Amino acid sequence: MTLLIAALSTAVFVYFAVGFLTGTAPDIKFRSREKTYKELSDGQLWLIQAGLDLSPRQFWGASAAAGLMVFVAALLFTDTPAVAFPLALIVVAIPRGFYGRRRSQRLAEVQNAWPDGLRLLMGSIAAGSSLAAALNRLSTEGPEALRNAFQRFPLTSRMLGVAPALQMVREEIADATTDRIIEVLMVAHERGGQSVMSILRDLANSTNKDLRVLEEIRSESLESRINAGAVFVIPWLILVLLTARTEMFREFYSTDHAVGVVVVFIGAVLSGIGILIVSRLSRSPIEARVLTGSRPAQAGEPNA
Repeated sequence: MTLLIAALSTAVFVYFAVGFLTGTAPDIKFRSREKTYKELSDGQLWLIQAGLDLSPRQFWGASAAAGLMVFVAALLFTDTPAVAFPLALIVVAIPRGFYGRRRSQRLAEVQNAWPDGLRLLMGSIAAGSSLAAALNRLSTEGPEALRNAFQRFPLTSRMLGVAPALQMVREEIADATTDRIIEVLMVAHERGGQSVMSILRDLANSTNKDLRVLEEIRSESLESRINAGAVFVIPWLILVLLTARTEMFREFYSTDHAVGVVVVFIGAVLSGIGILIVSRLSRSPIEARVLTGSRPAQAGEPNA
């Protein structure tokens, strides 16, 4: 029975893997009510902020394929489906956690780069440059995170104008702090004259204060997130090693032994509840993108 499950799982994985590699993967659709752009924007926004050019369906499909592959490997290694399945679930959740952390890092890099970027803008304007020319300098001389974001700004500003080009930058970064800064820069561009320097100076001061508060919040929640991950993963790895090396444990947790399956099931449920509680308590607050009218994508996961 175990070999049959392993063979079927391997066949399904190979089928989808070859399909994705060759571009002929089946397009599986489920009947559902028509969804608007706003309903799908949170999950897609989460992936954009993480630096992934994937749809939520593709993201979860790839995660599920990785989980299926680990399930087959663990099943062949331990000969115990009750142990292999929770391990596969952990693997499915790993990309969400990894890219969630990467997303937070990318947003933090952009946010932390803005004070230096604003000082560069003020220095350029003080030297006699216009705001548009100062913004062009961000693509070549600004902090690395802002250089990447403003890489296409010089071209788009010449083709569409400064305000539309700034709006494109705002949507690509998709961050509430950047939304606020871009909006103020657009106002400064419209007013022009002597008011630009005073607007940028006030903006730099308020941005520094906001970033100090965000850094304090991230530092306080870091230790709890690390401990939660270790407490969740280590017991299951030990269980895999025990069932792989000792016949007694393998028999107890096999599908023929109801008590062992129940123990694994209860442990998996309690572990899942615990990690959800700790993740909720240690989650960094995500400021809503009020200026664009969209809700914040939560730090936990992209919606399918």
